[in-house]
Amino acid sequence: MHTLRTVPRRLLAGSGALLLGTALATAAIPVPANAATGADTVGYVRLAHLSPDTPAVDVYLAAPGAAKPQVFPGVGYGVVSDYLELAPGRYAVAMREAGAPASDPPVLTTEVAVTSGDAFTVAGVGRHADLGLRVLNDDLSAPTDGRAKVRVIQASVRTPVLDVAAADGPMIADGVQFATTTDYQQVEPGSWRLKLTGAGGPSTDAEVRLTGGAVYSLLVLDAKQGGLTAELRRDAEGGTVVPAGGVDTGAGGTAGAGLDAYPLVAGGLAAAAGAVALLLWRRRRRTTW
Repeated sequence: MHTLRTVPRRLLAGSGALLLGTALATAAIPVPANAATGADTVGYVRLAHLSPDTPAVDVYLAAPGAAKPQVFPGVGYGVVSDYLELAPGRYAVAMREAGAPASDPPVLTTEVAVTSGDAFTVAGVGRHADLGLRVLNDDLSAPTDGRAKVRVIQASVRTPVLDVAAADGPMIADGVQFATTTDYQQVEPGSWRLKLTGAGGPSTDAEVRLTGGAVYSLLVLDAKQGGLTAELRRDAEGGTVVPAGGVDTGAGGTAGAGLDAYPLVAGGLAAAAGAVALLLWRRRRRTTW
């Protein structure tokens, strides 16, 4: 399990989920005209909002040479973007409270150099009072032949310490604390009923199907109407990033509204979110898992 270092709270005060609002971007992200486009010259980045009580923000993104910034309206807890192939270059980002006039001073501004070759998930995690900005290193390399690879991202405050195990099968993770993630585990592929339990909080079951050669992240969230919800994200297959729409399962048991309560970004919306995520990853006050 990985512990986290946070961005200083003063940078985030009053902003809500600063990095999170980008996930529902409504316009394409511009890239430098001279940017390389080959698969070996891009980085893979996605964005996640995993703070249960944190509101949304608007994000302003300026690409090199752009006449004016793109504006991305905020979105709430539970949104995860698809990966974006982002060309190398330097980008600027400014963040304001959702609905604030563009003339208001931004809560946060930064400049970032985009580099190629790695995959990351940038997430806002924790309670609003202790909101932190995290960068997850996503190991999308293929598992051993015939196996699948899965990790747990724990974003449920209702069950702050979580165990995840397959019914009549292996333990996936135990004692996973809120706002942490686990290492990847290699498991046998197939259909599994996962049991998510923890002392002092609700539990749920989730039906999942794991494919050999694929890499997954299991997100555990507080459901909108109470209880837990679990969502399996298929991140890569055969060492290759999964295209938009890589959601393999939703919630079960006590999850209530399920995925409808926490919509996912697809297509161009996700691309915009990923770009802003990368900006945050390289910020001056960078944090890592």
